Amino acid sequence: MRLSTVILPVDRWREGGRAKWQRAEELGFHTAYTYDHLSWRTFRDGPWFGALPTLTAAATATDRLRLGTLVTSPNFRHPVPLAKELISLDDVSGGRITLGIGAGGSGFDATALGREAWSPRERADRFGEFVPLLDRLLTEGAVSQRGEFYAAEEARNLPGCVQRPRLPFAVAATGPRGLKLAARHGQAWVTTGDPKLYEEGTPEQSRAALRGQVERLGKACSELGRDPAELDRVLLHGFTPDRNGPLESVDAFVDYAGRHRDLGFTELVIHWPVPGSDFATDPAVFERIATEALAQLG
Repeated sequence: MRLSTVILPVDRWREGGRAKWQRAEELGFHTAYTYDHLSWRTFRDGPWFGALPTLTAAATATDRLRLGTLVTSPNFRHPVPLAKELISLDDVSGGRITLGIGAGGSGFDATALGREAWSPRERADRFGEFVPLLDRLLTEGAVSQRGEFYAAEEARNLPGCVQRPRLPFAVAATGPRGLKLAARHGQAWVTTGDPKLYEEGTPEQSRAALRGQVERLGKACSELGRDPAELDRVLLHGFTPDRNGPLESVDAFVDYAGRHRDLGFTELVIHWPVPGSDFATDPAVFERIATEALAQLG
């Protein structure tokens, strides 16, 4: 099992931003992700910087740490310019980029461009067109395609990604259509658990829901003739009923990680501490988890 972190883009680069990414590398995290939003939840009225420029800066400030979005969505992105930016970012980083990608939600991103939020069905329809087109754009030198929502006309993306055939996709999904996209196009699958259990569910119910998601992912892979073991299974911590306890101590986290490893997860992602927020973890405990937990897990 690997341990990664997500660093919210809330700090000016010269006032703590750079230091966090460099410290993430020093602590030995596998990947440091950031959220790709225009603004997000309770952080809307404070500083919030762009994901891809932040990752570009992080790429120049680190040497070994993998970097990625968790997650990019069609809410304010188009596959053609996104592909160009990702190829550039993969080049700057020397091939250390993972694209976390999801269908998006109904938050601030959904209306920031002055339109009504898409329905769940339209989000799924757009996602189903977005991912395959982005896949082509990152693997082919020139792409022309016209779909219901997105088009490309002789879109050229030479020289392509440093990583071949392209940078990896970590597809966030829980529904049948999204899981099929993960099975077909993903190198990893991402979940935050079952949102219906967030407020009043129990840890046991959450683990049962996650087990069901893993099983449905396996079924989607099998239907495509793909070995489910080819996909990493990533759990983003912080959105399940047991969200608070695991970061209170190393022992608590080892127990949490072990239970989810047994469900088939290969990577856990924890939030970098943000004082005064839902992610206000004790920094000393956080660093001990980063450096000690997986060794104890064996």
